[in-house]
Amino acid sequence: MGLLERLRKEWFILGIVLVIAVARLEPAVGVKGGPLKPEITITYIAVSAIFFNSGLSLKTEELTSALMHVKLHLFVQIFTLVFFPTAIWLFLQLLSITPINEWLLKGLQTVGCMPPPVSSAVILTKAVGGNEAAAIFNSAFGSFLGIVITPLLLLLFLGSSSSVPFTSIFSQLFMTVVVPLIIGQIVRRYIKDWLERRKPPFGTISSCVLLMIIYTTFCDTFANPNIDLDKFSLIIIVFIIFSVQMSFMFLTFLFSTRDNSGFTPADTVAIVFCSTHKSLTLGIPMLKIVFAGYEHLSLISVPLLIYHPAQILLGSLLVPTIKSWMVSRQKALKLTRQPKAPVKV
Repeated sequence: MGLLERLRKEWFILGIVLVIAVARLEPAVGVKGGPLKPEITITYIAVSAIFFNSGLSLKTEELTSALMHVKLHLFVQIFTLVFFPTAIWLFLQLLSITPINEWLLKGLQTVGCMPPPVSSAVILTKAVGGNEAAAIFNSAFGSFLGIVITPLLLLLFLGSSSSVPFTSIFSQLFMTVVVPLIIGQIVRRYIKDWLERRKPPFGTISSCVLLMIIYTTFCDTFANPNIDLDKFSLIIIVFIIFSVQMSFMFLTFLFSTRDNSGFTPADTVAIVFCSTHKSLTLGIPMLKIVFAGYEHLSLISVPLLIYHPAQILLGSLLVPTIKSWMVSRQKALKLTRQPKAPVKV
């Protein structure tokens, strides 16, 4: 793969680095009350645009084929939205006595509270040849659940910003997340054929809007002289994120491959990716709403910004290994199910 092709493929990750660098050079442009007016353009317009875009792109009509696999869906959603955040919370009780930056640790907890992403888990499941229908269902269903459950988890584990009351958080979530999502789904019903023909770049549109949100978040950080991020904490957080992701992938693999699990090898592939991946597209806008008024919002966002490329990198590296395991496992199961030939006397 050539350099230009690689850059085109990884443009979003490069974009994150670029907008953070630009925010560092000139934070006054994107701060609250600055020329971009992020308190209006980002808080309301950009967040609403992302979820309207999600509503347009979610192919809910494709989910019916995977609807009946209830055991798999329960496993993924319980692991993602119950076990994951609880395990991270218990782990953070140990890390709280270390000198690691407390806001980065809070950011790790926000990662645990996030729903699965709409795209990356599906793409990797498809690349391996796993149960793509189950991956689509759990990514989409998890996103819908996350709209309600993720803010509740964030408030449960971290509390809300003192400047924004609980009722205000949920009214804003409803207006900027739920309403645009529903409108997007309604519009999709009427222009579905056109969308199928033209195939608009939904992912690219959401990613561009997301870069604007990340930019203004870091503008607020760099404009605040009281915020300091030490390199030691950042390096440790990167190591923890990769370790957590590998551990949870291994854990879901062990659970879903037990003899009495009832899951096929293709199901296991979907489970491993859907249970351990977290949504940046839904996560950053939600953090912006729930933690409005936090001067350390950008530090809380850092672990999620690291987790996103980490899950894609690890997943991509493991695709050949998981694919090889799945094919050999399917062959072995096929041989065990074949009737034995009668013994000639």
